[in-house]
Amino acid sequence: MTNHEEFMSTAVKAALQGMSNNEGGPFGCIIVKDGKVIGSGNNKVTSTNDPTAHAEVTAIRDACKNIGSFQLDGCIIYTSCEPCPMCLGAIYWARPDKVYYGSNQQDAANIGFDDAFIYKEIPLPYEERSIPFEQVGRKIALEPFEKWTEKQDKIKY
Repeated sequence: MTNHEEFMSTAVKAALQGMSNNEGGPFGCIIVKDGKVIGSGNNKVTSTNDPTAHAEVTAIRDACKNIGSFQLDGCIIYTSCEPCPMCLGAIYWARPDKVYYGSNQQDAANIGFDDAFIYKEIPLPYEERSIPFEQVGRKIALEPFEKWTEKQDKIKY
């Protein structure tokens, strides 16, 4: 077994453990830096009533807390399933070096976890989305951006 397979096995074990604890769906994730696991997570959507508590998000939160950084430079993510659109966004914001995934989108769809509808929503005009989006109060909402531009002690990310 290669290191990659061993790390993937650890991610799968996180998924199985979370399932056996009735924490959420069948997904697990670990984050590795310099050959060591620095973060681990599993799906906790139903146990925490948090729709964002997917395995990748919980693992990113754990790893960032453990290393004291909001970036995962030099890290590798191993996730038991190809990330959904939300997790994909979280992964890009965290900036790891690479992602390895086990099962794929179709495997997830086959058991009722189908993200295809989200990918179809993204290119639609706001008013045609299943959840309509409408801009309001732009002038008011720009104030924090103006203040951010002026802020001298900000931490850029």
